[in-house]
Amino acid sequence: MMGLRQVPAVLLSLFAAVTTTVAPIRFEDGRAPQFVTRTGRTARKYLPQTMGGGVAVFDYNNDGLLDIYVVNGATMPGLLKDGPQYSDRLFRNNGDGNFTDVTNMAGVAGQGFNIGVAIGDYDNDGFEDIFVAGVHRNTLYHNNGDGTFTDLTERAGLAGPDPQYGTLWAVGASWLDYDRDGLLDLFVVNYVQWDPKTEPVCEKRGLPDFCYPRAYQGVPNSLFHNNGDGTFTDVSPVSGIRQSIGKGMAVAAADFDGDDWPDLFVTNDTLPNSLFLNQRNGTFKEAAIENGIGFTENGAAISGMGADARDIDDDGRPDIFETALLNETMPLFRNLGQVGFEEITFASGVARASRAKTGWSNGIYDFNNDGHKDLFAACGHVMDAEGSLRATVPQTNIIFANLGNLNFAEVTAAAGVVLARRGVHRGAAFGDLDNDGRVDVVLTELDGPLRILRNVSPAANHWLLIRTIGAKSNRDGIGTRIRLVTEDGVQYNDVGTNVGYASSSDVRVHFGLGRRTLVEELELFWPSGTHQVLKNVKADQVLTVLER
Repeated sequence: MMGLRQVPAVLLSLFAAVTTTVAPIRFEDGRAPQFVTRTGRTARKYLPQTMGGGVAVFDYNNDGLLDIYVVNGATMPGLLKDGPQYSDRLFRNNGDGNFTDVTNMAGVAGQGFNIGVAIGDYDNDGFEDIFVAGVHRNTLYHNNGDGTFTDLTERAGLAGPDPQYGTLWAVGASWLDYDRDGLLDLFVVNYVQWDPKTEPVCEKRGLPDFCYPRAYQGVPNSLFHNNGDGTFTDVSPVSGIRQSIGKGMAVAAADFDGDDWPDLFVTNDTLPNSLFLNQRNGTFKEAAIENGIGFTENGAAISGMGADARDIDDDGRPDIFETALLNETMPLFRNLGQVGFEEITFASGVARASRAKTGWSNGIYDFNNDGHKDLFAACGHVMDAEGSLRATVPQTNIIFANLGNLNFAEVTAAAGVVLARRGVHRGAAFGDLDNDGRVDVVLTELDGPLRILRNVSPAANHWLLIRTIGAKSNRDGIGTRIRLVTEDGVQYNDVGTNVGYASSSDVRVHFGLGRRTLVEELELFWPSGTHQVLKNVKADQVLTVLER
């Protein structure tokens, strides 16, 4: 068997032979609105200060343009009482490459130290709502449909403390219809037990720095059932979710076992990953280790960060791309169906380039529209940029081009100077901001500016964006599986908004079509069980599909 040290060297010759045939991927700076992700920097280090940076792209006013919502930190250690408070911000897309700050008018400034954001239309009224995950306080903003939002956290039943752990620290969430009743439920990723009054003091090489996760106790995640009247019920205990204690960082929702019911993959910090398989009766079974994704292929429980689940080889099964800490690589798991997952990080070429990075938010998207999904990860070390590690903390982001046949090549250097810029990156959200058919990236940086990586990939490839509108299913169509057929073959993708770490992306489903200008067949498998087929769909359009 080929040793792990030998694999990257062997793959180098393969990459040299094939990368010249891959359509180039290019990004340039977009006109990002003025915003800085504040950490409440102090001499003493508090763990939330290195964990923020969630960002979302979504169309809050239904004008067909993706807007941006960014969460922010707060002053430490008081969080809510001491010093100036930084607010979350909502920026409206003007359609000309510029954005307008509408936070105050919309009523979504928020308070406290917020970490992540998840977008979904939980009441099926046709307007996207906002869930903000934070330190000891979560917020649910209902979209009123007139450009404003109302904080309905308490009314919805999402404000109460946990009966055992008190106030939890949430880092992210996912909207999904786990019981397929046509209403979006809410899965919340909780990190660790944390109290600013008892924060341990840690040092690295004699300088104050953030403590390692082993200094904190883990907690369970939370699952809230949508009651259909604007309220939610905490079903974490009865669903089985509460039985698993972890240090959750991110969640990816998809049908991993092929039974048409949504499952949940959760990354944990220094603990085994979790895989919650939907038992189709309101309960979940945790089965990560037996399915080959609890640990990496060398048996390690890594510092799991971000996660995205999409079908990278178009075999009809969603695979998983996970980010992790420096020297741990960024695991890529291939879904084998009923027998579980196979880690292909080394075999695919992802391990060699990702080993030197600490990845946070990430995504699986076809950036050059060649019909093959690529990989992107926002990178930056977890330690303090002014601590002993200093210059090694800011990092460049990383992008892998899909070469086909489960092989990837790092193309960061060729993707433009914006990819070569170093920073303490955290959040990344993906979507076509200018509706030109190319997927852009909105990126956050701790104590640094918000950035838009505008996709300007030059290849004249074609594309299709699909907006699903559910009738029997939830109105967003979240959980819908889409099969697309062109002369070049078959592709698969799913409808969803949660992606990477603490971030939320465009609900519209993107397909790159390469040279093809016609989709011969578009097949949709809705959560309600509806099966819908469209024939001879033209490329290069935003297509709205109503469930019928």
